[in-house]
Amino acid sequence: MPVWRNWHDTARFNADGPGVTVLHESAELKVVLVALEPGQALPAHPGPAASFHFLDGHGVMVVGTDEVDVAAGTTVVVPPGQTRSVRATSRLAFLGNLGDPGSEDGPH
Repeated sequence: MPVWRNWHDTARFNADGPGVTVLHESAELKVVLVALEPGQALPAHPGPAASFHFLDGHGVMVVGTDEVDVAAGTTVVVPPGQTRSVRATSRLAFLGNLGDPGSEDGPH
């Protein structure tokens, strides 16, 4: 059973682009830790059902045509096939939990 006691020790902030660390990947679930520097973004893309829990910083998440400001403590749940993107307005870190990562809308 993998355990991460401090996400700060695992997050990979990178000036060249988003830092994505895969914490778990199976046929049923993919868990990623994403680290973005200010101005960095994950482009809009469809994907499987997912939840995103923001650990630190501030940014904007777009789901379909809905845009929401996100900060530490925010959780966003996205239905399968829905387009999603994230843009950091400060250093931003979040966990993404993607269900059914092998579906035609995944993995992402």
